[in-house]
Amino acid sequence: MGKSRLEAFSDGVIAILITIMVLELKVPEGAQFRSLIPVIPLFLNYALSFIYLGIYWNNHHHLLHACDRVTGAILWANLHLLFWLSLIPVTTAWMSENHNAAAPSALYGADLLMAAIAYFMLEQLIIVSQGRESLLKRALGRDLKGKLSPALYLSAIVAAFWSPLVSQCIYLLVALLWMIPDRRIERVVSDSRE
Repeated sequence: MGKSRLEAFSDGVIAILITIMVLELKVPEGAQFRSLIPVIPLFLNYALSFIYLGIYWNNHHHLLHACDRVTGAILWANLHLLFWLSLIPVTTAWMSENHNAAAPSALYGADLLMAAIAYFMLEQLIIVSQGRESLLKRALGRDLKGKLSPALYLSAIVAAFWSPLVSQCIYLLVALLWMIPDRRIERVVSDSRE
Protein backbone atom coordinates (compact mmCIF):
# COMPACT_ATOMS: atom_id res chain seq x y z
CA MET A 1 0.00 0.00 0.00
CA GLY A 2 1.17 3.52 -0.74
CA LYS A 3 1.57 6.09 1.98
CA SER A 4 -0.51 8.92 0.49
CA ARG A 5 -3.77 7.65 2.01
CA LEU A 6 -2.14 7.33 5.43
CA GLU A 7 -0.73 10.85 5.17
CA ALA A 8 -4.05 12.35 4.08
CA PHE A 9 -5.99 10.64 6.86
CA SER A 10 -3.46 11.67 9.53
CA ASP A 11 -3.38 15.27 8.27
CA GLY A 12 -7.18 15.38 8.40
CA VAL A 13 -7.35 14.03 11.94
CA ILE A 14 -4.77 16.52 13.21
CA ALA A 15 -6.60 19.39 11.47
CA ILE A 16 -9.85 18.33 13.15
CA LEU A 17 -8.15 18.15 16.55
CA ILE A 18 -6.86 21.69 16.19
CA THR A 19 -10.36 22.82 15.19
CA ILE A 20 -11.90 21.09 18.21
CA MET A 21 -9.40 22.79 20.50
CA VAL A 22 -10.06 26.27 19.13
CA LEU A 23 -13.79 25.76 19.69
CA GLU A 24 -13.01 25.44 23.41
CA LEU A 25 -11.84 29.06 23.44
CA LYS A 26 -14.79 31.04 24.70
CA VAL A 27 -15.57 34.64 23.87
CA PRO A 28 -14.85 36.71 27.00
CA GLU A 29 -17.76 38.38 28.75
CA GLY A 30 -17.41 42.12 28.51
CA ALA A 31 -15.78 44.52 26.09
CA GLN A 32 -12.76 45.58 28.14
CA PHE A 33 -9.26 44.16 27.95
CA ARG A 34 -9.57 42.99 31.57
CA SER A 35 -12.30 40.63 30.33
CA LEU A 36 -9.50 38.61 28.72
CA ILE A 37 -7.85 37.79 32.07
CA PRO A 38 -10.06 34.78 32.92
CA VAL A 39 -9.35 33.17 29.52
CA ILE A 40 -5.56 33.54 29.68
CA PRO A 41 -4.94 30.02 31.13
CA LEU A 42 -7.18 28.47 28.49
CA PHE A 43 -5.42 30.39 25.73
CA LEU A 44 -1.93 29.49 26.97
CA ASN A 45 -2.84 25.80 27.22
CA TYR A 46 -4.44 25.96 23.77
CA ALA A 47 -1.24 27.49 22.37
CA LEU A 48 0.89 24.78 23.99
CA SER A 49 -1.31 21.99 22.67
CA PHE A 50 -1.46 23.63 19.23
CA ILE A 51 2.35 23.61 19.21
CA TYR A 52 2.39 19.93 20.22
CA LEU A 53 -0.04 18.96 17.47
CA GLY A 54 2.01 21.01 15.02
CA ILE A 55 5.19 19.24 16.11
CA TYR A 56 3.56 15.83 15.62
CA TRP A 57 2.15 16.87 12.25
CA ASN A 58 5.55 18.14 11.09
CA ASN A 59 7.51 15.13 12.36
CA HIS A 60 4.91 12.70 11.02
CA HIS A 61 5.34 14.29 7.60
CA HIS A 62 9.11 13.78 7.73
CA LEU A 63 8.71 10.28 9.14
CA LEU A 64 6.61 9.19 6.19
CA HIS A 65 9.12 10.64 3.74
CA ALA A 66 11.57 8.02 4.96
CA CYS A 67 8.98 5.28 4.43
CA ASP A 68 8.57 3.70 1.00
CA ARG A 69 5.68 1.34 1.79
CA VAL A 70 3.00 0.98 4.42
CA THR A 71 2.13 -2.30 6.10
CA GLY A 72 -0.91 -3.24 8.16
CA ALA A 73 1.18 -2.95 11.32
CA ILE A 74 2.18 0.59 10.37
CA LEU A 75 -1.47 1.48 9.78
CA TRP A 76 -2.40 0.25 13.26
CA ALA A 77 0.58 1.98 14.86
CA ASN A 78 -0.44 5.20 13.15
CA LEU A 79 -4.00 4.81 14.49
CA HIS A 80 -2.52 4.19 17.94
CA LEU A 81 -0.67 7.51 17.69
CA LEU A 82 -3.78 9.32 16.44
CA PHE A 83 -5.78 7.89 19.35
CA TRP A 84 -3.50 9.55 21.92
CA LEU A 85 -3.36 12.76 19.91
CA SER A 86 -7.16 12.79 19.74
CA LEU A 87 -7.28 13.04 23.55
CA ILE A 88 -5.21 16.24 23.59
CA PRO A 89 -8.26 18.54 23.21
CA VAL A 90 -9.89 16.88 26.25
CA THR A 91 -6.81 16.89 28.47
CA THR A 92 -6.04 20.46 27.38
CA ALA A 93 -9.55 21.63 28.28
CA TRP A 94 -9.46 19.90 31.67
CA MET A 95 -6.06 21.32 32.51
CA SER A 96 -7.19 24.77 31.36
CA GLU A 97 -10.30 24.70 33.54
CA ASN A 98 -8.23 23.52 36.54
CA HIS A 99 -4.77 24.93 35.84
CA ASN A 100 -3.72 24.82 39.50
CA ALA A 101 -4.82 21.22 40.08
CA ALA A 102 -2.52 18.19 40.08
CA ALA A 103 -4.68 15.54 38.39
CA PRO A 104 -5.43 17.49 35.17
CA SER A 105 -1.76 18.46 34.76
CA ALA A 106 -0.66 14.88 35.38
CA LEU A 107 -3.23 13.48 32.93
CA TYR A 108 -2.11 15.95 30.27
CA GLY A 109 1.44 14.64 30.74
CA ALA A 110 0.26 11.03 30.62
CA ASP A 111 -1.42 11.77 27.30
CA LEU A 112 1.78 13.34 25.95
CA LEU A 113 3.80 10.39 27.25
CA MET A 114 1.51 7.87 25.55
CA ALA A 115 1.65 9.85 22.28
CA ALA A 116 5.46 9.81 22.48
CA ILE A 117 5.46 6.05 23.06
CA ALA A 118 3.03 5.55 20.16
CA TYR A 119 5.24 7.69 17.89
CA PHE A 120 8.29 5.64 18.90
CA MET A 121 6.41 2.43 18.09
CA LEU A 122 5.46 3.82 14.67
CA GLU A 123 9.10 4.72 14.01
CA GLN A 124 10.24 1.22 14.97
CA LEU A 125 7.67 -0.48 12.75
CA ILE A 126 8.71 1.67 9.80
CA ILE A 127 12.35 0.76 10.44
CA VAL A 128 11.51 -2.95 10.60
CA SER A 129 9.43 -2.80 7.43
CA GLN A 130 12.18 -0.98 5.51
CA GLY A 131 14.84 -3.55 6.36
CA ARG A 132 18.41 -3.37 7.61
CA GLU A 133 19.31 -0.38 5.46
CA SER A 134 16.36 1.70 6.60
CA LEU A 135 16.64 5.40 5.78
CA LEU A 136 14.78 6.19 8.98
CA LYS A 137 17.20 4.17 11.10
CA ARG A 138 20.12 6.06 9.59
CA ALA A 139 18.36 9.40 10.07
CA LEU A 140 17.40 8.87 13.71
CA GLY A 141 20.81 7.78 14.88
CA ARG A 142 20.86 7.80 18.69
CA ASP A 143 17.68 9.94 18.80
CA LEU A 144 18.51 11.81 22.00
CA LYS A 145 15.42 14.04 21.86
CA GLY A 146 13.22 11.01 21.35
CA LYS A 147 14.67 9.35 24.45
CA LEU A 148 14.76 12.49 26.60
CA SER A 149 11.13 13.47 26.00
CA PRO A 150 9.48 10.49 27.79
CA ALA A 151 11.79 10.97 30.77
CA LEU A 152 10.79 14.64 30.96
CA TYR A 153 7.10 13.72 30.65
CA LEU A 154 7.44 11.25 33.52
CA SER A 155 9.16 13.86 35.67
CA ALA A 156 6.41 16.37 34.82
CA ILE A 157 3.68 13.87 35.75
CA VAL A 158 5.32 13.35 39.16
CA ALA A 159 5.95 17.09 39.55
CA ALA A 160 2.25 17.82 38.93
CA PHE A 161 1.45 16.45 42.40
CA TRP A 162 3.96 18.83 43.94
CA SER A 163 3.44 21.85 41.67
CA PRO A 164 1.20 21.87 38.57
CA LEU A 165 3.00 25.01 37.36
CA VAL A 166 6.39 23.25 37.39
CA SER A 167 4.77 20.36 35.54
CA GLN A 168 3.38 22.69 32.88
CA CYS A 169 6.77 24.39 32.53
CA ILE A 170 8.34 21.01 31.80
CA TYR A 171 5.73 20.40 29.08
CA LEU A 172 6.65 23.77 27.61
CA LEU A 173 10.36 22.87 27.78
CA VAL A 174 9.77 19.65 25.81
CA ALA A 175 7.73 21.54 23.21
CA LEU A 176 10.52 24.11 22.84
CA LEU A 177 13.03 21.28 22.48
CA TRP A 178 11.04 19.85 19.56
CA MET A 179 10.33 23.21 17.92
CA ILE A 180 13.95 23.36 16.87
CA PRO A 181 13.77 21.97 13.33
CA ASP A 182 15.06 18.43 13.06
CA ARG A 183 16.62 18.06 9.64
CA ARG A 184 18.01 14.52 10.09
CA ILE A 185 15.34 12.78 8.05
CA GLU A 186 15.34 15.44 5.33
CA ARG A 187 19.12 15.12 4.98
CA VAL A 188 19.12 11.33 4.75
CA VAL A 189 16.21 11.19 2.29
CA SER A 190 17.82 13.91 0.15
CA ASP A 191 21.20 12.15 0.20
CA SER A 192 19.62 8.82 -0.80
CA ARG A 193 17.98 10.41 -3.87
CA GLU A 194 21.26 11.89 -5.11
